[in-house]
Amino acid sequence: MTSRERLRAIFGKKKADRTGFWMGLPHADSWTAYFAAFGLSTQEEVRQMLGDDYRWVCHEWGCYKHPAGKPMFDNPRAGPGLSAAGVLAECESVQQVDDYPWPNPDYLDFTAWLADLKASGDLYRGSGFWSPFFHFLADLFGMENYFIKMFTHPEVVHAATRHMVDFYLEANRRLYDRVGGEIDGLFFGNDFGTQLDLLVGPEQMREFVFPYFKELTDQAHGRGYQVILHSCGAIHRVIPDLIALGVDALHPLQALAANMDAETLAREFTGQVAFMGGIDTQQLLVHGTPEEVRADVRRVRRLLGPNLVVSPSHEAILPNVPPANVRAMAEAAME
Repeated sequence: MTSRERLRAIFGKKKADRTGFWMGLPHADSWTAYFAAFGLSTQEEVRQMLGDDYRWVCHEWGCYKHPAGKPMFDNPRAGPGLSAAGVLAECESVQQVDDYPWPNPDYLDFTAWLADLKASGDLYRGSGFWSPFFHFLADLFGMENYFIKMFTHPEVVHAATRHMVDFYLEANRRLYDRVGGEIDGLFFGNDFGTQLDLLVGPEQMREFVFPYFKELTDQAHGRGYQVILHSCGAIHRVIPDLIALGVDALHPLQALAANMDAETLAREFTGQVAFMGGIDTQQLLVHGTPEEVRADVRRVRRLLGPNLVVSPSHEAILPNVPPANVRAMAEAAME
């Protein structure tokens, strides 16, 4: 099987020749150590040496070419941190939301995006706009304001969500029209959890997030793409919702978050959804030995396989993870 065939089968809950492997998207400062440890000089050489099956191709943050150089979402903040008031913090009417300068899809340029997709050969291509509308609304309102307005001004939250998701639907439509079959799956991200639980209750997720989320998954499925959701944290309570909404694979399976361990996921969701991730980046990959990493990969494969892509429990591997542990993870994934 090619990598593309392998992961299509895994995410489609069909039989593959082995589990898949994605090394993630290491932090920029991590690559220097990999080049030195493996005697290589490019990121692609490292990925090929490790047998990486997956390529994440997303130019969302560089493809917006406003003639005045403005960002996609212009949000001068009142201070640092997600809870600092954003530009929509004082909005109390739908009209105020409508007056915000929402991004214009006419300013999107897909040239680099298409080139990277075409360069991916027989590898699985996760792509599409990252579409982090939950994150960005927390930015525009300020996280605390966002969550409070779900109770005090629900119509304002719905209006802002409608604007943002409409932009992402149109942006994806234009991208899909341009790239066609170069994409295998929509890989998009909204972090719904903390280490212990959801950021808001399931009831709020079902009212203010999931109806819009489904529009994005339905759009991707309508183009024949699989749907891989990145959502950090303890999202266990809404995994049944996510499966019902059309998610084909869950990423990154934050291994030490509450109820996100491989045993719980295997017991409750095997056969209903594919998995990508699960190899702990908080403790194991940082402090473990290569043999301990191999043993844990074997454990996770035994529990979550065969519809599993072995990968770190957060894709942005930091420089504190020894290269030997990354190699051990890759080697055990393909045993």
